Amino acid sequence: MVSIGDQAPDFALPDPDGRIVRLSDLRGKRVVLYFYPKAMTSG
Repeated sequence: MVSIGDQAPDFALPDPDGRIVRLSDLRGKRVVLYFYPKAMTSG
């Protein structure tokens, strides 16, 4: 579980063009991570 103030673990996801982007690639830049509940669930 990540708490406020913790460093986020590194992860990789495809961008809209299919290129893989890692969180570590964005080090030093401002990044907003937004987490939301799975669709159609109470949350």
